[in-house]
Amino acid sequence: MPHFVFKAKKSTGEIYASEKDVADRYELYKLVRESGDEIVEIRETSASKGLHREISLGGLFSRVKTIEKINFARNLGSMLEAGLALSRALSVLERQSRNKAFKKVLNELITEISKGSTLSDAMGKYPKIFSQLFVSMVRAGEQSGTLADSLKVVSTQMDKSFTLERKVKGALIYPGVILSAMLLIGILMFIFVVPTLTKTFVDLNVQLPFTTRVVLGISTVFQDYGVFVLIALVLLVVGCRWWSKREQGKKIIHAAVLKIPVVGSLIQEVNTARTARTLSSLLGSGVDVVESVNITASVVQNIYFRAVLEKAREAIKKGDLMSKVFAEASAYYPVFLSEMMSVGEETGKTGEMLIGVAHYYEDDVEQKTKDMSTIIEPVLMIIIAAAVGFFAISMISPMYSLVDTM
Repeated sequence: MPHFVFKAKKSTGEIYASEKDVADRYELYKLVRESGDEIVEIRETSASKGLHREISLGGLFSRVKTIEKINFARNLGSMLEAGLALSRALSVLERQSRNKAFKKVLNELITEISKGSTLSDAMGKYPKIFSQLFVSMVRAGEQSGTLADSLKVVSTQMDKSFTLERKVKGALIYPGVILSAMLLIGILMFIFVVPTLTKTFVDLNVQLPFTTRVVLGISTVFQDYGVFVLIALVLLVVGCRWWSKREQGKKIIHAAVLKIPVVGSLIQEVNTARTARTLSSLLGSGVDVVESVNITASVVQNIYFRAVLEKAREAIKKGDLMSKVFAEASAYYPVFLSEMMSVGEETGKTGEMLIGVAHYYEDDVEQKTKDMSTIIEPVLMIIIAAAVGFFAISMISPMYSLVDTM
């Protein structure tokens, strides 16, 4: 049972400290209130350490999923709009949550708010759960008195970004699974099937074609040096991951990916849609323009798109137009985005213009991922047929040579 340390105020105004083991903090509130006292500060000693441990481990065992955060923002916004007090709305969400880590975070938020902290400041203490975008939009809502609307906007923004990312990943899962299965089957054949055929060819002293010698050579490597090959592959993967996180590695990988046919244009549109929607959401919530661009830069993954946003941020500080920077970066962001930005800057409706751009490119990405899924299947069939054909010819050719000599 959780252990709570709390301070309470008597009807006489005297404040005292105490401890109690109860099922949850709501039961403690009820017990103290029934005695005629009022809780002014509360802390769950057993939960605090566990919470920080879970967050410090990156949510390894009880990670807060994106969909949970989306539902949290949407439901909290709806309850606030219905007239519920913030602390009560949070308590309802805490009781509904089945994620232990998130329940503890919500408990901490309630505690911080009971001490007089704002929701944005309380969320800011958990950067691994609540992003800078989330916190900034909540703060803007608090300052403008439209917290419910800001929460609904942030839930929509996160939902759209999550859906977009899921569609792109979904289009790549099928080919990834097929190619992985094909690679695994190929390795098993090199280890268990080819050696049997090799022994037959050696016993019959057959003249082997070049393709057959290649297959037999690969099989020999897997049999004699299989452990070393496995270690080398693991080291290669670890090395590539380490290198890809360094600045130089990111530059090369991100530039190379953009040059891949079909994939490159898809990444361009995904980043454009994400930039437009994030900027639109932040500006619409009343966040400062410079801060909006800065937060958007942290959301965008590709280093080259991020560089454009950072350049735009510096340009705005100097009093220049944001659209001008995007127009000069047409190699990354399409001209349509800069033109719509320019119109928005002229009319004072940049947020409205950008949301239209976001809808356009999100729809385009959705259609392209569907087209990609359609194209990938026949391409995979060709790749598999070519691999099977190469292996079959390599194994059958020596048999024909044997027949010719008889």
